[in-house]
Amino acid sequence: MMIKNKLYAAYGSNLNLKQMANRCPTARVLGGSALTGWRLLFRGEHANAVATVEPCAGSRVPVLVWEITPADEAALDRYEGYPFLYRKERVKVKLDGKTVTAMVYLMNDGRPLAQPSCYYYTSILEGYKSAGFDTDILKKATIDSVEADI
Repeated sequence: MMIKNKLYAAYGSNLNLKQMANRCPTARVLGGSALTGWRLLFRGEHANAVATVEPCAGSRVPVLVWEITPADEAALDRYEGYPFLYRKERVKVKLDGKTVTAMVYLMNDGRPLAQPSCYYYTSILEGYKSAGFDTDILKKATIDSVEADI
């Protein structure tokens, strides 16, 4: 597989194939993987929180690895509120048996745990289902995001 553009690991609403097709029409899915040693949470305004991942030993978060062009990345930056809401970091993921480096959006510090909107949660759930990911991970993230002192 020849990769010419940047790799991007999506764990939230960018798992939704229909939304990504609209947002980043030249992006293409390369395959599923996981962020090992991370957990999924929701942070932000009450009932309108958005997904993030945070380090957590023993946990894993499924991701879709996308190949994105510079134009796709610019569209993602706008959508993700970069650099104010999210920052970009590089992570290692397995793809087709090889370890590759992918860009990931991580929420900046300072936002409280909270619940996502029904629409936002459903868009991520559709992505989990279409990718064949374990939806229990998504359900656990919503529970963990309302329990205090986690």
